[in-house]
Amino acid sequence: MSSERFLTAAPLPEAAELTRRFVDLAQPRLGTGVTFATDDFFADKARMIDPAPPVFYPDRFDDHGKWMDGWESRRKRTAGHDHAILRLGQRGAVAAIDVETSFFTGNFPPEAMIEAADTEAEPGEADWRVLVPRTALAGNGHNLFTVESGAPIRWLKLHILPDGGVARLRVFGTIAKDWSGVSPDETVDLGAMENGGTAVAWNDAHYGHPANMLAPGRAPVMADGWETARRRVPGNDWCVLKLGTAGTVERVLVDTNHFKGNYPDRFALRGGRLGGETTTEAIDAASRGWPLLIGETRLEAHAIAEFDVERLAEPITHVRLDIFPDGGVSRLRLFGKKA
Repeated sequence: MSSERFLTAAPLPEAAELTRRFVDLAQPRLGTGVTFATDDFFADKARMIDPAPPVFYPDRFDDHGKWMDGWESRRKRTAGHDHAILRLGQRGAVAAIDVETSFFTGNFPPEAMIEAADTEAEPGEADWRVLVPRTALAGNGHNLFTVESGAPIRWLKLHILPDGGVARLRVFGTIAKDWSGVSPDETVDLGAMENGGTAVAWNDAHYGHPANMLAPGRAPVMADGWETARRRVPGNDWCVLKLGTAGTVERVLVDTNHFKGNYPDRFALRGGRLGGETTTEAIDAASRGWPLLIGETRLEAHAIAEFDVERLAEPITHVRLDIFPDGGVSRLRLFGKKA
């Protein structure tokens, strides 16, 4: 076991609300990548979109100097400034951006600017538009910017002026899937993250966010799923998930991959529509009465279970997953057809 000391960065105070309403469009599991940086001598540009919180190892050095968890360029000795380019794995509309500088104290950029483009191929200079104007940054913390434009984008360019280090770049927004190209007869995963599915309410996410269940592929580790704390009071845990579009669910897959001594004993699935409910309490109350898609059913450890679903009379926009009494689910697939 390594004895290397390290520190973990504090979370963004607004993170819980942002992750309830939006998805991080910059996460690699959606296919996002950092395609270019003018300079990443001290720290690889790809670390900037690592989904894990940044860490700091006081005693870690490499051939280029102090090892830092993020993107870091050299001290600039010429005119100009550094920048990095991201291609989003899924086209989306941005609501807020966090330029995190945790552990960058004497080496953070004094200012930043962010541009966006919506081209299929790599953008030319005329394709870029300003998303966040040139603004001062604070070191060793979070710099959260609200974005007013709701137009979908495919590319981001982060300018740091003139140089320095950025620990993480989080891009909170919604996936802008073009459903016009999907036939009403085509079976798709209506809840998939890449199709616009997300989590909107839950009672507990102690070990893992419920939106993880909608991510692509099978979960590589237990942390990449929804897992609640051990329940010590009566009742059960639950979450409400928003589909990418209104539709009819026909088949459901529940995967408890990696959950062996901590999988739920049973689950139930309901489907319906939300009105103007926005708070957790209101969404909980509204979704309790939705019709059942799957009644209370036992689950097994570390296994995939598939179920055919009785079609409801009307298309739905949300599902409520109840787990009894608690535990973890790695993936939930909601196969069906758009309305």
